[in-house]
Amino acid sequence: MTIATPGKVWFVGAGPGDPELVTVKGRRLLGEAGAVLFAGSLVDRAVTLYAPAGCVIRDSKDMTLEEMTAWLIAQAAVHGTVVRLQTGDPGLYGALIELARPLAAAGIEWAVVPGVSSAMASMAAAGESLTLPEVTQSVIFTRVEGRTPMPAGEDLASLAAHRTTLCIFLSITLLHKVETALRAAGWPDDSPILVVHKASWPGEEKILRGTLADIKARCREAGVASQAMIVASPTLGALHWETLARSKLYDPTFTHRFRKASA
Repeated sequence: MTIATPGKVWFVGAGPGDPELVTVKGRRLLGEAGAVLFAGSLVDRAVTLYAPAGCVIRDSKDMTLEEMTAWLIAQAAVHGTVVRLQTGDPGLYGALIELARPLAAAGIEWAVVPGVSSAMASMAAAGESLTLPEVTQSVIFTRVEGRTPMPAGEDLASLAAHRTTLCIFLSITLLHKVETALRAAGWPDDSPILVVHKASWPGEEKILRGTLADIKARCREAGVASQAMIVASPTLGALHWETLARSKLYDPTFTHRFRKASA
């Protein structure tokens, strides 16, 4: 049975792993969905439990891009709401545009519901901050070159030269390249490094702290070789620093439109 007009395909960010970190809107759409295509290699299947009884649920881990788009188009012909459930945020290291182009060409409406990135979840799990006043106000999301090449000018050594927070995705098996790039950019061996495996996954999360000199050995000892976020940042460990620059927003000596300086 087909519907009068094609349904709408929603690209929903499943978040980093914890089913409770799906957004309220994402959960609502899952509850309305007639069909859900989820990335089973990365998304906890528990998220699909928000889908209603009778919903068509398909794991995409064994599918090509062409098979995925054909499936979404076919399901949109019979269901008003179709969900493509992607890990983290759909727009970050996903095939969002590659999947959306055939939908648009077929006249199928689509939209994106953002999700919590593993970068945020990893720092939250470790009790760390991506930015700190007068330390760094910039965050770089990147990866090192593997089978997927990096565009010109985006090699890790060049980005690391900024000495800001680096959230390094999809690179745990290439940790030796991460180390080489950071050293080439002038990061000393005692630079703090954080690795979080399966951030927020109930019962599976591992938090590893080390330095540029020993983080590879710590990962090897912990058996962490997949689904891990690497963070190199001058903010790491700030909870235990003796001094910390204050945020101007909450400083009593700072005036802004909601409060006059009290000192």
